[in-house]
Amino acid sequence: MRIAIVAVDGSLLSAIAGLSDLFWMTNQMLNTLPVSSVGHLSNLSQLCFETIIVSADGKSLRDPQGRLIPVDHSFGQGLKYDAALVAGMALGPDGLPPGAPSITEAAAWLTQQHRQDVLVGAACAGTFVLGEAGLLDHRRCTTTWWLHHAFKRKFPKARTVWGTAIEEQDNIVTTGGPLSWVDLALHIIKRLAGADVAKMVADFSVTDSQPLPQMVYAPRGFMNTSDPLLLKAEQIIRHNHPQLTATGLAKAVNLSERTLHRRLKDLTNESPKQFITRVRIETACVLLETPGASIKQIALQCGYTEETAFRRAFTKLIGMTPVDYKRWSSARYGGQHALS
Repeated sequence: MRIAIVAVDGSLLSAIAGLSDLFWMTNQMLNTLPVSSVGHLSNLSQLCFETIIVSADGKSLRDPQGRLIPVDHSFGQGLKYDAALVAGMALGPDGLPPGAPSITEAAAWLTQQHRQDVLVGAACAGTFVLGEAGLLDHRRCTTTWWLHHAFKRKFPKARTVWGTAIEEQDNIVTTGGPLSWVDLALHIIKRLAGADVAKMVADFSVTDSQPLPQMVYAPRGFMNTSDPLLLKAEQIIRHNHPQLTATGLAKAVNLSERTLHRRLKDLTNESPKQFITRVRIETACVLLETPGASIKQIALQCGYTEETAFRRAFTKLIGMTPVDYKRWSSARYGGQHALS
């Protein structure tokens, strides 16, 4: 299976090398695992990932630190690929990836690859290259959480999803975070070689095959800083009426239900109900990081009369139960928060 890794102006050598290394490690793992551990998988001996670093002209580039990024081929050499990936990039003074001819050329080439049914993917700021290509128009996608607002402004036609770790639609994969090339590589391995191989690679490289959503790392309420309506709605839910319904929220912000739905879809790609749930759960995350309160108390404080409904909503959005989140946050902060 041949994987193209795209190098453009601003590309990070670490991300390109990391992608290449993880596919290489997959080959090593498959060649060294005992037959007894992979006997239930067929044709593993024939499975091999080949990575090729490609650029517009086939010439090596310098990364933002001046280190040489080796390049194997140019876009025009006509090789057939199973996947074409864009890794992370450095940002310019305006907080965006650099506007360079190599990015425009990469965008056109990736569009061509996608038309040929090649699996296309991007990690972190590399998602901006897919945006430039128009490949994310009207498709679900994600990007690094702190680039979310800038991404939405630059690519308003994209259906950018806030705070998720990975999104795929129509053979296009996006992940967020400077080190999310790991998530991207594991997802590509899963798509091309199967879930069992992807899990073995995750175990072999001591990484998590089920990454947490980015929203657990972002500052609480960050998403809502982009618009006064979002800030007002958040304050009403978080501090005054956490049990508010979509109808009640529309009245509280002096909008019709239809207008509120349209505005939230434009701003956050959420329905009013989804927005309310997210604010409630973000509030719960803050409370769970504070010692003393029980899960039941936190559920009530966040507007849930039934603890079961709270646990279900929390797990769906955060990817772990409230109790597991409390343990995770405690360990993350050096065990400062005791379980209650």
